[in-house]
Formats: sequence, structure tokens, C-alpha cells
Amino acid sequence: MQIVERAIGAAKLDVATYEAVEHDRTATVQAAVVIIAASLAASVGVAIFAGPLALVYITITTLIDWVMWAIVLWFIGTQFMPEEKTEADLGQLLRTTGFSASPGVLRVFVFIPLIGPIIAFLATLWMIVTMVVAVRQALDYTSTLRAIGVCTAGWIVAALIIWLFFGASGLGMSAGSATTAVAT
Repeated sequence: MQIVERAIGAAKLDVATYEAVEHDRTATVQAAVVIIAASLAASVGVAIFAGPLALVYITITTLIDWVMWAIVLWFIGTQFMPEEKTEADLGQLLRTTGFSASPGVLRVFVFIPLIGPIIAFLATLWMIVTMVVAVRQALDYTSTLRAIGVCTAGWIVAALIIWLFFGASGLGMSAGSATTAVAT
């Protein structure tokens, strides 16, 4: 199955995988599926305590976070920090950053005593690294350091936007938020 192979390739930091999804306009739905899978994996305990409607809310807010995060990354990466060969559209960032969330499915093990939180923490760190590779490839950067800068600046801006929106509305942030997990 192509989506599984791509998710594994993205998790392995395979540049060819990121290039393939960047240029495959039909992979945006696949990227959304990866985002949803990672979000649901991170939210496994929520259904037990808050019920299935909480998962629907988390899924919807995670998808909104992902799109907003990609917009912020695209804007910063193409308008404020472009390299000479930077050429990207929003779809490219949606696809690459969506697949960069693939290690997040390991967060499903968070409920395992003692090792679950460690697995979830390591998966989140892994997602940070995959996000940097995704951004580097989507923005056609030669500099990983520049991609780290875009991700850092993007995280700050996106977190501020989400905090302002959800804080002002009283809705709170989702447990699977792309910005809180950085992926994502």
C-alpha cells in the first residue's frame, strides 16, 4: 500500500519519499490520513475518559492546526527566509508535513506503564526531526539550519495564533494539536 510505504519512508527521513509526496498532488489526502492516524494514536486515552465525541473534536482541530501550521511555514519559508531556489506552494508543505507526522502513530503506546511515556516522548522528538526534513525538502532548501529556523519561527507564530484563537474562544487546544506535538 503506497500510503504505508510513504509513511515509513518519511519516518526513515528518506529524502526521495519527501520529494515524491511533495510533487504528487494526489498525496494530500494521504497526508491528511497520516495526520489523523497520528492524532488518534496520541489521543487513545481521551476516548476512555472523555468519550468518542472528544476524538471527533481532536481530529477536526488537529486538521485545522495542520493546515494553519503549513500556511505559516509556507509564508515564513517563502517570504521571509527563502533560499535562491525556494519554490513551493501550500500543497507541497501540506503533503510533506502531513507525512512527517508518521512517527506519531507510536504515541498509541503512551498508556503502557513506565515505557509508554518514554515512547511517546521519543516519537515526538522523532516528529520534530521529520518536520525539519519535510520543510527542507518542500522549500527546496540546501540548509538544514534554515529549515530548523523556519520550523522554530513557524511553531512560535502558529502556537500564538492557536493560543489567541482557542484562548479567546474558551475551547482549549486539542491533545493532538500539530503545534503542540510539532508535527505536525
